[in-house]
Amino acid sequence: MGPMSPDITPALRLAGRGLLAAGALAAGAALGAVAERSLLRGSVLSADDDTEHFGLIHGGVRQVVADDGTVLHVEVDELPAGVGSDGLTVVFAHGYALNLDSWHYQRQAMRGRARLVFYDQRSHGRSQRADFDSHHIDQLGRDMSAVIEAVAPTGPLMLVGHSMGGMTIMALADQRPELFRDRIYGVALIATTAGGLAEGMLGLPPGIGPLLHRLGPPVAAALARQKDIVERSRWSDSDLGLLVTRIYSFGSTAPDQAGRFVAAMVSSTAVDVLAEFLPALQEHDKRAALSVLENVELLVLVGATDRLTPVEQSEEIVRRLPSAEFVVIPDSGHMVTLEKHEEVDAHLLALLDRVRRDIVDDSGSAA
Repeated sequence: MGPMSPDITPALRLAGRGLLAAGALAAGAALGAVAERSLLRGSVLSADDDTEHFGLIHGGVRQVVADDGTVLHVEVDELPAGVGSDGLTVVFAHGYALNLDSWHYQRQAMRGRARLVFYDQRSHGRSQRADFDSHHIDQLGRDMSAVIEAVAPTGPLMLVGHSMGGMTIMALADQRPELFRDRIYGVALIATTAGGLAEGMLGLPPGIGPLLHRLGPPVAAALARQKDIVERSRWSDSDLGLLVTRIYSFGSTAPDQAGRFVAAMVSSTAVDVLAEFLPALQEHDKRAALSVLENVELLVLVGATDRLTPVEQSEEIVRRLPSAEFVVIPDSGHMVTLEKHEEVDAHLLALLDRVRRDIVDDSGSAA
């Protein structure tokens, strides 16, 4: 590679690695792995007998074309014949810098109990890389609508979103309120926000969090234009990137392989995609659309030590929707779906039961 572009000085490169990472974690999943692209590339999880085989659960693959032509990777776990006569489909939307494999434990827990749909958000996972101008939350809402129309065009629905996936559901509510009136019976918003992400502190001292929010996007954009520089920056001689990833993803001492799983998902997402999505995540504000969720079974769940979308963000949702079930899980961070999966799974299954009860009640009243 030739000499470094003059508009990226060594100082900017040094600052950029930190600011890109800190800006990215304002909305997503892991600090160290966002800045360090090669930390876990090519690494293999331990082969010990108790290893959890993350990312190996798959269903029937579908390709869904979004309204702008982007092809989305979708997987459907169908129910065995004769099970689930109510026709309920549960749709899962993952978070920023992750992919559908992040639902590993929830997929295990809910398989066979309902028809399940998982998909990779645009430019994430196995979905097609989309244009820069489409990397915003409103487009993600339209993508979810396209997935629903393609693989679950009729019948009752339950939606589950983590982090950016929760924002996706709110965008859908803003765009298609009739779905929430006629077909959507339940929603789970996990470790997410309705707006104000840029006001967060990231668990840092006063003044530092807002500074990183402010500087992160422009530095990220500059580095996105010089992504080869970021790709060449290596922290792989140590586990520093993994350590910081775990600090910001988990609230307790999570298994090492879980930290590596999160870091690997983040590392597999192109650095320019991370940079391009960041401003949209910080601009996200769907507080006015929350009223659309008033008449559905609603679960709002967050880890008590979530530094990315802290408890206060979920509390604001519940203040606007006081009938929601509000769960704060102790000793857990942003990746609560992995870290405290037993508790998360239990609450999702309870929500599923309430949704099924409401479906039966509606069927009886319509008879």
